[in-house]
Amino acid sequence: MSRVARARRLGKAFLLVDNMLVVLGFFVVFPLISIRFVDQLGWAALSVGLALGLRQLVQQGLGIFGGAIADRFGAKPMIVTGMLLRAAGFASMAVAHQPWILWLSCILSGLGGTLFDPPRTAMVIKLIRPRERGRFFSLLMMQDSAGAVIGALIGSWLLSWDFRLVCWAGASVFVAAAGFNAWLLPAWRISTERTSMLEGMGRVLRDKRFCLYVLTLTGYYTLAVQVMLMLPIMVNQIAGVPGAVKWMYAIEATLSLTLLYPIARWSEKRFRLEQRLMAGLFLMTLSLMPIGMTNTLQQLFMLICTFYIGSIIAEPARETLSASLASARARGSYMGFSRLGLAFGGAIGYTGGGWMFDAGRELAMPELPWLMLGSVGMVTLLALWWQFQPRDVASGISPA
Repeated sequence: MSRVARARRLGKAFLLVDNMLVVLGFFVVFPLISIRFVDQLGWAALSVGLALGLRQLVQQGLGIFGGAIADRFGAKPMIVTGMLLRAAGFASMAVAHQPWILWLSCILSGLGGTLFDPPRTAMVIKLIRPRERGRFFSLLMMQDSAGAVIGALIGSWLLSWDFRLVCWAGASVFVAAAGFNAWLLPAWRISTERTSMLEGMGRVLRDKRFCLYVLTLTGYYTLAVQVMLMLPIMVNQIAGVPGAVKWMYAIEATLSLTLLYPIARWSEKRFRLEQRLMAGLFLMTLSLMPIGMTNTLQQLFMLICTFYIGSIIAEPARETLSASLASARARGSYMGFSRLGLAFGGAIGYTGGGWMFDAGRELAMPELPWLMLGSVGMVTLLALWWQFQPRDVASGISPA
């Protein structure tokens, strides 16, 4: 085995272990935030949605800066520092007895993500050959699903004792992840050139096609983030017990582990990346619209299944399409900017979703937030269709 092939093989194994730690630490804590502060403590969904939206906005909105710093100084120092910052954010969340403390802890957690997320994604692009990226992203997402359900199970069990244990467990996992990276991650450069921060960011901002695509994904993420806010609240309200949320993540894990990789392998040979993205978004949109009119767990879980199947179709295509459009000379900057759609979509989805959920409850119109989310999904579909008409594909966008 050549030296390069051996490095790629070891790099894949490292990325998988690192991803499992990050996903596990995140899902021990975040799916339970809305249950803890909205259902158990009686806080307004808007205040909790604002906290979640701040984390999303800070982490993804500043991602281009984190990516540009990593282009300049390398991935390792950014990843280790970011993971320790997230651990500090989770630890401070354990003492959040007022909204402003929760907001600050989420901001600190988001700053950590700003530093470690873009270089980790850029490492995938660096180590995985283009023809293998779609399948590797599918493996990572299968791992995300397994980590999500394991994390939710651990978090739900700890929540029955004390929410502080939930936060401390998440912080401990991120400390372990920081140590793992500090010990084993080589001091690799993630871009083919050592570019300055301003040069890397300027290169991205001049790429109009990439910028438009990223901003359009705002609508997609507005729907996607509801698995952390409104869907857990709905499951808890209908079931009547906080522990029921773990079944939502069990559904995701089961579907992902059984369907994600086969669907990705089958569809990548028959459909373009943008077609797969739009098909998945269409299913996600259709599944969310009737949720406000459900009154049994069976109905709700059927719709959640449809939502997850749409996500299974869309996510590998979205990630692979973003990677295929990124310049090798500024991978960190491109991957940082690619998170801007998630920043805006997360902020809108969390704060807007929380506000609409409160408004629907006050107006006795529980279907209101879900119909609004459906409208956002339809508008996003139209925008993606307009961008990726055949003339755009012919000019350079093709399946990876």
